[in-house]
Amino acid sequence: MDDIRLGVIGLGARSDLVESAHRPGSGSEVVAVCDRDPRMLAVAEKRFGAGVKTAPDHHELLDAGLDGVFILTPDHTHERIGLDFLAAGVPVFVDKPMAITTEGCDRLLAAAREHRTPLYVGHNMRHMPVVVAIRELITGGAIGEVKAVWCRHFVGNGGDWYFKDWHADRRNTTGLLLQKGAHDLDVIHWLAGGYTRRVNAMGALTVYGDITSRRERRGERMTEWLSMDNWPPLSQTVNPVVDVEDLSMMQMQLDNGVFASYQQCHYTPDTWRNYTVIGTEGRLENFGDTEGAEVRVWNRRSEYRALADLVVRVHTPPGTHGGADPVLVEEFLEFVRKGGATVTSPVAAREAVAAGYAATMSLRDGGRAIGIDPVDPTVTAYFANGQV
Repeated sequence: MDDIRLGVIGLGARSDLVESAHRPGSGSEVVAVCDRDPRMLAVAEKRFGAGVKTAPDHHELLDAGLDGVFILTPDHTHERIGLDFLAAGVPVFVDKPMAITTEGCDRLLAAAREHRTPLYVGHNMRHMPVVVAIRELITGGAIGEVKAVWCRHFVGNGGDWYFKDWHADRRNTTGLLLQKGAHDLDVIHWLAGGYTRRVNAMGALTVYGDITSRRERRGERMTEWLSMDNWPPLSQTVNPVVDVEDLSMMQMQLDNGVFASYQQCHYTPDTWRNYTVIGTEGRLENFGDTEGAEVRVWNRRSEYRALADLVVRVHTPPGTHGGADPVLVEEFLEFVRKGGATVTSPVAAREAVAAGYAATMSLRDGGRAIGIDPVDPTVTAYFANGQV
């Protein structure tokens, strides 16, 4: 089997994702990379071999004979770069969020369909063991028919991850309900079996906006400042521009009658996600979301009891994001080779962005309820058919 020739756009922290895709002689090889930072290009040969092509502009790779490309750049660039490669006929892996507006996502979906170029969105949480365990319990009937999904997201590293670089500027992200929340909103939709059609939200910049110690970190990488010692939140030095909310709460009504809520805080001392799913015959909840996590199911009436009726212990295999990233990469490579259906979904990725985008607009407009239009049925059918 000839190696799939791969390109990588963006060599920042997320580019660790493609390490498992670089297997020269064993099915896939990174042959071209792009980054605006010459320091990243300078180490590309060490990472991917002496023959790798390097470029500061992604346009230089549009005709490089690539079989697939990973777009791992800042969020606001996903749409433009993705459109260029789709038009060039190069299968695209775009990291989440797919774009920073609903309209941007719709343009990417339309372009993939128009050019008949495969499009894949990196929603790796669909491969996280704890999410897979929850999904299997639901589809197996452990709690009956799902009626409500709640998610609390504690982001203890929020200051380092999102308030010291481009993430803190809404021009690059829209907001963290979209940027960070796209993961959880996609999972909520997947567990509930539907998409959000009405949403409202409240929240504010409650901590990081009060910090007066600020400096420009242009040219630095997150690894240069990320530390567990950066605590408490108010003791940190943040980006000169900080205008995204650090505390957000949204409520959703899905197209199948399920109701859901999502809460996000970027200054908790701990970092994990807690999903609660309530059905007609029980309730389940995860405790932890990495190695050692459990999913507990209650099916009998009682007062409070920590001892659940069913406990599923979650094993986390090697690899980033709880072992999800290597599975995500392998699914994309198989998609490039053979096409067909995938666990991740470009339409679902759009719906996650749409929910996060509408929620952000609601939050910034007094919490008014906002409706969300579905994807055009012909576009939905194209992607449901495996982009054939």
